Amino acid sequence: MTYAHETRRRRTFAIISHPDAGKTTLTEKLLLFSGAIQIAGSVKARKASRHATSDWMEIEKQRGISVASSVMQMLYREHVINLLDTPGHKDFSEDTYRVLTAVDSALMVIDAANGVEAQTRRLIEVCRQRDTPIITFVNKMDREVRDPLDILDEVERELGMPCVPMTWPVGQGKSFGGIINLRTQAMTVFDSGSERLPQDFETIPLTEQAQLAERFGLEWQTAMDSMELATGASPAFDMAAFLAGKQTPVFFGSGVNNFGVMEVLDALVDLAPAPKPRTSNLLVNKQPVVKEIQPEDSAFSGVVFKVQANMDANHRDRIAFVRMASGKYTPGMKLKVQRTAKELRPTSVVTFLSQRREAVDEAYAGDIIGFTTHGGVQLGDTITDGANLQFTGLPFFAPELFMTVILKNPLRTKQLQTGLDQLGEEGAIQVFKPEIGGPMLLGAVGQLQFEVVQHRLKAEYDCDVRLEGCQYTGARWITADTPAELREFTNAYPQRMSLDAAGTLAYLCTSPYDVRLAQERFPKIHFHPLREHAGLALGSAG
Repeated sequence: MTYAHETRRRRTFAIISHPDAGKTTLTEKLLLFSGAIQIAGSVKARKASRHATSDWMEIEKQRGISVASSVMQMLYREHVINLLDTPGHKDFSEDTYRVLTAVDSALMVIDAANGVEAQTRRLIEVCRQRDTPIITFVNKMDREVRDPLDILDEVERELGMPCVPMTWPVGQGKSFGGIINLRTQAMTVFDSGSERLPQDFETIPLTEQAQLAERFGLEWQTAMDSMELATGASPAFDMAAFLAGKQTPVFFGSGVNNFGVMEVLDALVDLAPAPKPRTSNLLVNKQPVVKEIQPEDSAFSGVVFKVQANMDANHRDRIAFVRMASGKYTPGMKLKVQRTAKELRPTSVVTFLSQRREAVDEAYAGDIIGFTTHGGVQLGDTITDGANLQFTGLPFFAPELFMTVILKNPLRTKQLQTGLDQLGEEGAIQVFKPEIGGPMLLGAVGQLQFEVVQHRLKAEYDCDVRLEGCQYTGARWITADTPAELREFTNAYPQRMSLDAAGTLAYLCTSPYDVRLAQERFPKIHFHPLREHAGLALGSAG
């Protein structure tokens, strides 16, 4: 049996941007235009009511849209669109990197006044590593912004790939007249107001040159000249190049005014790819066997790319977000976690339709489904209906900040252990257990992660902890060609050895020179700044 018809209808993409570029507003408008929500603003409204129910949400607010509403599904033009919102704050970039492993394309939002900003650069880098196709939306054209040619030039430089304008702005700020759609050869006239729907905007075909020139005067002439320059300097849109992450189509508009958004929604259906095959690595007789899994295959398989502790403090369950890679999900299926070979019996399985969680009747490759679990599922776990597969590629970055955990009440040791195990499994923080004993170490990419974890240990596990600085400034996961070499190395540095949440051996360092010296002394040991799930694949040595 093949599910090709269903998988071809799927589009799964992430919205990426620097904080305040207008990502949440655009998310809202995409949901509104697809009919998933009736009133724009409901993302914010739901978020506000949710803040009141959870203690640690104060810190969550700094992440933009809350974690619980980061996956949204909508139907548009007979297509099922799965939209993943990514945390904007740089301290949570690990979470975003993992979300990017679960999508087939990305929608990059750029503030037209600020151009490409720091956080966007980091995210672009991840998309480039994975050759993820990127659609670019230049937002806030109704404000005083930079020249569109300058913005395109900067995007090309930063992305390292050509931009292909799909729409072009006429004027900006107070004199913003609208956009020229190069695909339909018509101009859509701008009218401010967040209540307008796409059909409310006036459209004039480009064949009416005289009327357009008279109505928009100098702005029209300037737009035509700059558009000619831009299209002359850009290659024609090439679907194969876009899908290979080698060029980006660019759209202009104003999300807050519902303007230019419909063109983006249409592009997601027309241009963005359907689910792609995924590579599975399996160890057979200790030898890696690579197999390509097709989305339309009948066997169910998926990857856990996010685990989120339930917001409800009365329940200790958690939601594992699974990106389906193949097959069909139906309620009551028997599923297996490949890492442990244990059967997974989710108590409830949901999809996320705009802000509502709904029980799943069926789901296909490309869809994101949430399994309610009581533990036993980790980030990067492969889940199947029986077949032996192991998907790789979920990154864990070596932390740069470390703190020692000191428990204020020693009688809460068991609760602390449970809390750290679960938060480590969730990827909220990296937990390292020193091999020679002593207090647990927390490793983070950003300072805010420590605050969240300290807060959550108290609120969810009733553990009051103090976090103290320690001498470590980095970690490297280590592998060796033979067990004897690894033993020799660990015997030489017993104080530096620790195990992370997945039980992978790591070397803790106090300065960048540590790794260099250890590498000179033990040339056959490999030091990795990146770990993929369960230690099956480790990134390049560094």
